Amino acid sequence: MSIVHVVSMSGGKDSTASAILAIEQHGRSACRFVMADTDNEHEITYEYVDYLEGALGVTIHRVKRDFSGEWWARRDYVRDVWPTKGVSDVAVTRALEVFERGPTGSAFLDLCIIKARFPSRMAQFCTHELKIIPITEHLMSIIDETGSAVWSWQGVRIEESNARRTRFQGTGACVSDFDEVGGGLFNYRPILRWTWQDVFEAHRLYGIKPNPLYLQGHDRVGCVCINSGKREINAWGKRHRAHIERIAEWEDIVSAVSKRGNATFFPAPGDSETARERGNIWQKVEWARTARGGRQFNLLDQLDEPTACSSAYGLCE
Repeated sequence: MSIVHVVSMSGGKDSTASAILAIEQHGRSACRFVMADTDNEHEITYEYVDYLEGALGVTIHRVKRDFSGEWWARRDYVRDVWPTKGVSDVAVTRALEVFERGPTGSAFLDLCIIKARFPSRMAQFCTHELKIIPITEHLMSIIDETGSAVWSWQGVRIEESNARRTRFQGTGACVSDFDEVGGGLFNYRPILRWTWQDVFEAHRLYGIKPNPLYLQGHDRVGCVCINSGKREINAWGKRHRAHIERIAEWEDIVSAVSKRGNATFFPAPGDSETARERGNIWQKVEWARTARGGRQFNLLDQLDEPTACSSAYGLCE
């Protein structure tokens, strides 16, 4: 059976290195490329994916979830069921005002409105709903279309995750670089044991520029999410205020469809307006500016100009 090699692209260093490797090993004609658009990526990442198409000489197919069906079903549930479960008329009316306006057009925001909450470490539903589902559907459509097996190339590295590093007595040996999903679909993780130096060296050898966000203090270039660390949140706050402002607007919208009237992008204790005031995205940005312990501002950080090159990987040298 013939094989179609499909590389999942995120605009990050690891998926780009995987794409380079796939082209080198199998040629462009045997490869396809796909990106799951969450509507929560940075504008620079979208521009970088466009750049990669030209630099690699490939087409990157975009896939995105449409939650229209779930949206109206949720509206009906709020209207018909909430009143029977003791939810206040104020909360019902407030939520219906959001739903009656219809889907927002942002897959991430629509999903959070339907869930009436933002993702968390214990409920990281965004990855499954916005990335795994649409990409898997795309891969299965290729199998149906071509009758070929599909190898799904994934830019996963053991070094990037403490959970991966510590498996099997610290060797990472039980993290598989190849496994069968079924129905002609296989997962392939070709750079599983590469270092970040290997990844950027692949960029250099192939003449590919890294995502500019790596030059702006970002360790990763995915969306702001529950996995974002202090350094990354600080970089977003200093250089990309418009995106933080958008998240603040989302907090207002998702709070409106929450029974308790409170939803913050990062978890905040309590269920009152006080908790929301103390735990909203702006409070998280302020915390990210502090030194270890979260009580004093990092003076050295304040001297760092937002326009200056700042790379955790030494890319400014």
